[in-house]
Amino acid sequence: MEFECRVAKGEERVDETRSLFAEAEEENRELAQPLAARMRPRRLAEFIGQQHILGTGKLLRRMIDARQLGSIIFSGPPGTGKTTLAHLLAVETGSELRTLSAVSSGVKDVREVLAWATDVIASGGPRPLLFIDEIHRFSKSQQDALLPDVEAGIVSLIGATTSNPFFAVNGALLSRSQLFQLQALEPADIKQLLERALADENRGLGAHGVTVEDGAIEYLADACEGDARRALSALEIAVLSCHADGSAVSQSTVRESLGSRLAGYDGTGDDHYDLASALIKSIRGSDVDASLYWLARMLEGGEDIRFLCRRLVILASEDVGNADPQALVLAVSAMQACEFVGLPECQLTLSQTVAYLALAPKSNASTVAIGAARRDVRESHVLPVPKHLRCSHYQGAKTLGHGVDYQYAHEGADGVVAQEYLGVDRTYYEPVDRGFEKELQQRLKRLREQLRR
Repeated sequence: MEFECRVAKGEERVDETRSLFAEAEEENRELAQPLAARMRPRRLAEFIGQQHILGTGKLLRRMIDARQLGSIIFSGPPGTGKTTLAHLLAVETGSELRTLSAVSSGVKDVREVLAWATDVIASGGPRPLLFIDEIHRFSKSQQDALLPDVEAGIVSLIGATTSNPFFAVNGALLSRSQLFQLQALEPADIKQLLERALADENRGLGAHGVTVEDGAIEYLADACEGDARRALSALEIAVLSCHADGSAVSQSTVRESLGSRLAGYDGTGDDHYDLASALIKSIRGSDVDASLYWLARMLEGGEDIRFLCRRLVILASEDVGNADPQALVLAVSAMQACEFVGLPECQLTLSQTVAYLALAPKSNASTVAIGAARRDVRESHVLPVPKHLRCSHYQGAKTLGHGVDYQYAHEGADGVVAQEYLGVDRTYYEPVDRGFEKELQQRLKRLREQLRR
């Protein structure tokens, strides 16, 4: 009995030692984390920004307060707090949280987590949370594997995506989830986060005692484009580098620490399509300065030059058309020149082309015309080719009446012959009163009068 007591006491001392070691290891792991991870809020009250969904009386706030989350999809730019919010939801509702990355997890991983969640529910525990980061990268089969348990309430899905969820997330899964769109943080919000990190001596950078010059934090808060993670990472680099040589953190220091990476551009996601849309609409609207800015954004983001060229060729026909027929010639030439020259010099060709297209007179008459004609083909009675217009270059054509009574246009006055070309009265092409189409408008009026005599 005495031996047993001694053993018990010895085990207790061993456990205490292990506990001390575990605490030290955990502390070391935390200190090794990047600043953005260390400064992650531990309670919802510490969370900054997104008041449009978290403010008093807002839906997400009400769901948290009621501890009735259901399934949720967070969408928004990087560094806006999607992952942080997922963890805070678990803290605030007292639910267990499991995390999967869509980049590294497969269907097997999903099913294992769902099996665990089923056991939690069966044992009478609260509904677990399953956080899937970058859920837009999950395949259809992976997303489908979630559906039965999400529907059955076995797990509350918390998905995060930087893409448009209506394009990237399974429609059935999306219909069973509440969608919340997070916005890029305001500079004032970013500044608050940076100041908190500078003051915190435990998790932040306060223990380094580095002097920060006036304007440096304001510059960083504005330049990071609403990305808190990027701002905190740049601040950490700036502070540590200045701490090493004893210098002050200046505006130039944070500018260098921030780097030249263009935040908020995904060449395959929303940004790709949104910026392309802004470029096209600015050219169509004849705002040359806005057009060049969006072009610059896409170039800095590493956009595929071929994609830009294709869009400009399309625009030259769709939006400029015959108001300036040279626009298409220039766009095609630009495409060939960019293929031949490559970057960085082809940016000059693209700039020239964008400026020309933006300033060119605009007409969508050809676009409207082909749309109307094709709609007629689809929806109306299909018109037969008039016999005199049919191919007559074969033996027996005249027997069928093909080509008979056809009048060669070049033999008519002004190269025009009044004969039936369609069989019904239709008007598709209506030139606008701008650019070269103004001349075409007058020419068309004369031709239609001649053809209808």
